[in-house]
Amino acid sequence: MTTISPLIAGNWKMNGLTHSLDELAELARLLTTGAAPRAVVVVCPPATLLASVAAQGASSGILAGGQDCHAEASGAHTGDISASMLADAGAQFVIVGHSERRAHHGETDAVVCAKAEAGIGAGLRPIICVGETEAERDAGEAEAVVARQLAASIPDAAGQHDIVVAYEPVWAIGTGRTPTLEDIASMHGTIRAALCERFGQERGDALRILYGGSMKPQNAREILSVENVNGGLVGGASLLAKDFYTIISAV
Repeated sequence: MTTISPLIAGNWKMNGLTHSLDELAELARLLTTGAAPRAVVVVCPPATLLASVAAQGASSGILAGGQDCHAEASGAHTGDISASMLADAGAQFVIVGHSERRAHHGETDAVVCAKAEAGIGAGLRPIICVGETEAERDAGEAEAVVARQLAASIPDAAGQHDIVVAYEPVWAIGTGRTPTLEDIASMHGTIRAALCERFGQERGDALRILYGGSMKPQNAREILSVENVNGGLVGGASLLAKDFYTIISAV
């Protein structure tokens, strides 16, 4: 299997004011004074801080990402941000299809796919989120749900352009609950098989699959050791430099 450099991405969600850049500065200090990180490090702040994160993180290797983008490049979309705007502000990644966007904003797989295509078109690497609800898992439908999301949310352009898949069981996000390591391994294996079937073995093996859903310093090392887990999409724990650095160091 292709060797994949791990990626740890922090999703700040709707958190962070100007003083939060102090935490970014502390993270940069930890990354540059300790052992060199073995992972690509990405911070996805609210849009108000994106340009500052991109500029401030550059010297320490911290990359910036957006939390969402509109599918259109420009136009009469008040309050929305295009992928090219994110790129212009210094972003290199963009999260699309997060369960909170799917649930709270009614985003369908087709919308997520269009946003991922827009990100690729702007030169960004989309982090495409998939994951089942608690009811779907309890009904034994978890793998079928994720397979449908993968098929409809990932654009064909992923065959030639870099994308990242993030598996986030909805019921584990922000709850402190996590699936068993066996459950994570099973789902990530299913995702890997789907990617290889669609894009070919070599391409499918080269795409990163992140785990998200209450990843924290206490469980990061064991989760990151699971086969086909190529990093993490981290929520609350990414807001504090020391916690995020501990997760990055667990790679």
